[in-house]
Amino acid sequence: MSAELAVVYAALILQDDNIEITSDKLQTLVKAAGIEVEPIWFSLYAKALAGQDLKALLLNVGAPGAGGAAASVGGAAGGAAASEEKAEEKAEEKEESDDDMGFGLFD
Repeated sequence: MSAELAVVYAALILQDDNIEITSDKLQTLVKAAGIEVEPIWFSLYAKALAGQDLKALLLNVGAPGAGGAAASVGGAAGGAAASEEKAEEKAEEKEESDDDMGFGLFD
């Protein structure tokens, strides 16, 4: 088992028991499992997860963010303009790709 995975499982155990996630508590759980982990991982995960609700994070993994909702509202009006811009970008990329095919200036 990797060090990161062991610390993540320890954080999930603490969250499931409604216990605050700290580096000391993470270290205690991982040590009890008999897994060798460098001490830096405990403090990194404790700082990253401080004040976070892991249950909410796990439930919203695949959910779109606020930006997705705003884009869908204006998507109908801006959709045609966006597709035209994409077409122009593709045309420019094709022109630039000639250099990659060996048709450079000094050939």
